[in-house]
Amino acid sequence: MLICTHVLAGAVIGRLLQRPFVAAAAGALSHFALDSRPHWGRPSPGARMDDVTLRVAVADGLSGLGLIAAVAATTPQRHLAPVLAGIAGSCLPDLDKPAELFFGRSPFPGTLDDWHARIQQERADLLVRDVVVAAGLTALVLAGLRAAARGSG
Repeated sequence: MLICTHVLAGAVIGRLLQRPFVAAAAGALSHFALDSRPHWGRPSPGARMDDVTLRVAVADGLSGLGLIAAVAATTPQRHLAPVLAGIAGSCLPDLDKPAELFFGRSPFPGTLDDWHARIQQERADLLVRDVVVAAGLTALVLAGLRAAARGSG
């Protein structure tokens, strides 16, 4: 699953739940729920990252950071903490990937990493669909946050 989709899910969860710790926990649960759906990725768990996967991962990661900034900029201050907590929770489980790339190991226990890998339904042919979905969700979520900000004064 693209990290941008996890960012958006976490933002919506945080905005709806309005309690940072609850939003972070629900965001983490949403991560695993989304990862259990068919999505683009390496079809074989534990496969070494190839050049295409790495380029997509870097672009997605940088886009995710930009999306977090956009969400933060359009979220009313009083709702910012739970929104950012939802985002953090929803993105946290994927810290294993950059940690493995840069440090050679995941920060999580092996049993969690193994379970996370087993629930993945990654397919190499879903990249375009996932990018279109993430772009559409971005427009909807940012428009919703802007409308909420205008409505709340």
